[in-house]
Amino acid sequence: MDVGASHFISQNRHFVRSALSQFTPHDFMAYIYKHNIAFHEKTHGQLFCDDSSKDILNMLLDECRTHHATIQLNTTVHTITPCDDGFLLSTQTSQTLSARSLVIATGGLSIPTLGASGFGYQFAEQFGHKIIPTQASLVPFTFTDKVGEMIKSLSGVSLDVVAFNDKIRFELPMLFTHRGLSGPAMLQLSNYWQIGESIWVDLLPQTDIGQLLLSHKKSHPKQKIRTALTPYFAKNLLVALEGHFWQSLAHIELANIKDKELIQIGQSMNTWQLKPSGTEGYRVAEVTKGGVDTKDIFGNTMQSRLHDGLYFIGEVLDVTGHLGGYNFQWAWSSAFVCAMDIIKR
Repeated sequence: MDVGASHFISQNRHFVRSALSQFTPHDFMAYIYKHNIAFHEKTHGQLFCDDSSKDILNMLLDECRTHHATIQLNTTVHTITPCDDGFLLSTQTSQTLSARSLVIATGGLSIPTLGASGFGYQFAEQFGHKIIPTQASLVPFTFTDKVGEMIKSLSGVSLDVVAFNDKIRFELPMLFTHRGLSGPAMLQLSNYWQIGESIWVDLLPQTDIGQLLLSHKKSHPKQKIRTALTPYFAKNLLVALEGHFWQSLAHIELANIKDKELIQIGQSMNTWQLKPSGTEGYRVAEVTKGGVDTKDIFGNTMQSRLHDGLYFIGEVLDVTGHLGGYNFQWAWSSAFVCAMDIIKR
């Protein structure tokens, strides 16, 4: 699995390099083998537990027990105060905890039903850190126009596409839902999208649809456009595309359609321009883009440049990985280099 910097988004695109090189996917797999967790590969480099993802949680808990870590649940930290030998943390029960080193590993704002909050950003700002504006990412797009109604009618249909904008392109599956467009192609593209921007979808990658129609016009002049495209799209999808791209020509034989019209239909389908009204937001977003500005964090240790003994790891930082395990790897790698530095203190 390639976990180079090109798979991550940050204001400082080189920030991830040191941590990722110090704790690689092979290092994490060593723990998988150590704990005898059965897994399988769905797509190249993407591994899944045979039984349950709880196997990974149990592995981490076992490691905590091995190293005599104390886990304190149902505890809300209200204030963090720096002191001469570290930090003092006060809780909702008026308990005071002391720490020589403090690691903020609270994640982002995604999926608040699991407890996500802005806690980490709040305390980062307390210690003088800048927060890069956050937004939901790896998240489905929503649509409110007539195209949105068409998309809703196709809920459950998926196909392989190329989704792209002027920044990047992804050749992956796309899924129509009752809310909009999802699937790996859309989730990946959401990392590179801002409200008000358009996106483009090639509905038949590697095929020039216009040239395909011209070829059928020569070989099967009495065919209609829908017939020529039948081998390439599901029936209900093809009906919807017909209503959107060539409704006025639906009942006309190819022989009676001008070449330039067929070429235009093909171009429109190979570069289908869409303008999302928004996304489904933090409610379902897999990650939060943005976060603690990495310019004030040491990339090789995750320690704050502004306050000795203060560390930030994982998603709370302005580091967002692509879909496919990259955000997990960032969590492991940033945590590792942080732990190694704390041990040396």
